[in-house]
Amino acid sequence: MGAPRLSSTPLPGIGVRYDLTTREQRRISVVAHRDGARTLSAYRQDDPDACALSVRLTSGEATALVDALTPDHHSPNLLSTTELGLVAERIELASTSHWNGRVLGDTRMRTETGASIVAVLRRAEAIPSPTPDFRLAGGDTLIVIGTREGVDTAAAILGRE
Repeated sequence: MGAPRLSSTPLPGIGVRYDLTTREQRRISVVAHRDGARTLSAYRQDDPDACALSVRLTSGEATALVDALTPDHHSPNLLSTTELGLVAERIELASTSHWNGRVLGDTRMRTETGASIVAVLRRAEAIPSPTPDFRLAGGDTLIVIGTREGVDTAAAILGRE
């Protein structure tokens, strides 16, 4: 899957229009008005020149929509997503976890999920690149990187009680 296609067009006296074409070839545009308002428009799939929806948002409403569309605002676990299809997520190890007190290698995380634990946050300390003999503790926050599926599977494994 390629990167989304986004273009911008200056609209003199109005603001800037941003056009996005999705991977499904759907067109969405946002006009960023000079007064801070935004107009969000979606176009019909069968006729990309015909507007199916147009909503004018105040600056505050636009900010609320951005918050809803930005995963890290609503999922403090999500760190980033790249065009390569990788995500990095924070996964907290519960004190009741099966892995509390066990070494990282016992999880067989990379073998079972393809995801890697690249760091552990413990209290005010960060442990980068923990080795297989690193002992996990309840309350640790593990930084896991992999595909969405791999990270989800890792979270399920780490959540085992």
